Amino acid sequence: MPYIFVFFLACLSLYYDQTRKKMDKLIQPKNKKVKKMLLISIPVILIIGLTLMNLTRKKQVNIDRDSLIINEIKKGEFEDVILFNSTVEPKTSVLVNVIQGGSVSEVFVESGQQVKEGTPLLKVYNPNAELNYLTQETAIVEQINNLRNIRVSITNQQLNLDQQLISIDNDYRNAKRQYKLDTTLYKKGVVAKNDFDRSVQEFSFQKKRSDVIKKSVTEEKRNRNTQLSRINTSIANMQKSLDLLRKNKENFVVKAPVNGLLSSFNPVLGQNYNQGESVGKIDVLDGYKLVANVDEYYISKLQENIKGTVATNGGNYNITLHKIYPEVVNGRFMIDLLFESDSLSNDIKRGMTLKSKVFLSNNSSAILLPKGQFFHETNGQWVFVLNSEDRAVKRNIKLGRENPFYYEIINGLKEGDRVITSGYEDFKDVEEVNIKN
Repeated sequence: MPYIFVFFLACLSLYYDQTRKKMDKLIQPKNKKVKKMLLISIPVILIIGLTLMNLTRKKQVNIDRDSLIINEIKKGEFEDVILFNSTVEPKTSVLVNVIQGGSVSEVFVESGQQVKEGTPLLKVYNPNAELNYLTQETAIVEQINNLRNIRVSITNQQLNLDQQLISIDNDYRNAKRQYKLDTTLYKKGVVAKNDFDRSVQEFSFQKKRSDVIKKSVTEEKRNRNTQLSRINTSIANMQKSLDLLRKNKENFVVKAPVNGLLSSFNPVLGQNYNQGESVGKIDVLDGYKLVANVDEYYISKLQENIKGTVATNGGNYNITLHKIYPEVVNGRFMIDLLFESDSLSNDIKRGMTLKSKVFLSNNSSAILLPKGQFFHETNGQWVFVLNSEDRAVKRNIKLGRENPFYYEIINGLKEGDRVITSGYEDFKDVEEVNIKN
């Protein structure tokens, strides 16, 4: 830039000398040409000089000091922590669902009451389901009665066979006794040969008859015992189905599944619920947990079982990250934290919102830059640093870790530097900021 001004001054000096010589002697045609060239070149040089000045001059802006936030870079202990709001909730909650759908006909308790397992909560009415249960019950009872009748018939048949078997056995015994008697008498010559032969024939017939019928009755008994066993099994299964059906009829009354505090229970008479739909929940009084909704930025930084603290009016409590829910909704995800101690003060109540702190790593010494709105425009890549009381210049930086209060400086700033940490939206495209008091 100084060379441009020197050249410009030289041109002016030359023009002055030419003008002065004009007064001393007659202007030659050559002098007229020089004068004309000078008159044309001077404005051109002036325009070029001004253009170069604008192109090489840094962009600046004037800003009132009162509209800026200026912080000093310090060296200190960096806490690698996350702060967030967490809500106190029961450690264990059990949903109360409608087993049999229908419309509410009776309500027995109110939300907020202590209930015991099996306590009736409400009753639903569903005429179609009741008719279906009645039809099924009638059909099962009828089948049970039919099977019982068949079983009685088989038992009677078995009795008849037993009676026949007794009669046949009796005939065989009589024939055998007569045969023995006739044999003795025949040998003594008392009984005629025809009578003896008839006795032998009768004994042989009754013996064969007894063997055949006994074998047949034994096989038939085995088959009927198998049939009776199957009938008894069918009757038992049908009886179980009937008992289950009658038990299901009790599902029109919704009962408490566990002991605890009934909450979120607001049924209205006539309101219709579908099967499996939740009507409330029961909070088991076995302790509390903390539930937090955290920005997705921290999803890769958090791990289960890391430690933390939560502050209440009754003191500080140690907590542990118990569960991370991976589903991200609207840029946030859920976590569960458990108190390490079961003895909590009475000031911790369900539904309270508490400030929770989770430690990602141990404290370490670092150069600290206070957080501010500047990050939204620069993404932490550069800042405006004051090089005097009334001027700040752009400087590239590199950030490391962050916590709710500070950024860790890796490169670009040192202890004692002063940085504008307020928003850069109005002057993010300039190189220098002139600070006006």
